[in-house]
Amino acid sequence: MNETYGKLYLIPTRLGDNPPLEVLPLSIKKIIELVDDYIVENEKTARRFIKRISSHKQQSALKLKVLNKYTEPSELNQFLEACKAGKPMGLLSEAGCPGIADPGAEIVNLAHQHHIKVVPLVGPSSIVLALMASGMNGQSFAFNGYIPIDKNERKAALKRLERLSFEQNQTQLFIETPYRNDQIMEDICKNLHDATRVCVACDITLPTEYIVTQTVKEWKNTKVVLHKRPAIFVIHKD
Repeated sequence: MNETYGKLYLIPTRLGDNPPLEVLPLSIKKIIELVDDYIVENEKTARRFIKRISSHKQQSALKLKVLNKYTEPSELNQFLEACKAGKPMGLLSEAGCPGIADPGAEIVNLAHQHHIKVVPLVGPSSIVLALMASGMNGQSFAFNGYIPIDKNERKAALKRLERLSFEQNQTQLFIETPYRNDQIMEDICKNLHDATRVCVACDITLPTEYIVTQTVKEWKNTKVVLHKRPAIFVIHKD
């Protein structure tokens, strides 16, 4: 590590709009009060989050660099200038933990290349929380990101994940765009074996939290509305 460089703090955020310190440790507040330079996905929501955590922090003192799908790879080297100048920086996710299903992973990789110390902070990860609550194999698992949109590719992907779970005794997790959640449940019920276990973990950490593990056969007789609700889907065929 280069001791003259500032540290890069990986700062988790809430999974919903509940009070921050209900789901985040005090260490997050301490670091946010220390750091003025941030890398964020959305400036408006990042500023609002920082204000909720530390109301007395001057917004004018904050320096935010936006990292999203429009960021050119050639721009990334400029993002860690504050660390190289000896200042601490914070990497904020829009929801959950930076670097996990999050574009911040590119910045973390870059920090390691430049020998900048990376400090992950404790906070909620919907992937880990869903796995914890699913009752499925937590020693061997894989997160597969978004399920395909095309109907045939979607069916093939679901069957492939089910097969992997059986052959390798490996829990398979994936997500869907929230407005397609009800459709993915229909596809799960149509295409997977009746005995395959499926966990739906929705609105994790929120007052409306819904986490249920059942067989596909049981899901066929369960009415639940998941439309526009952030959810993680977990499957395992025994």
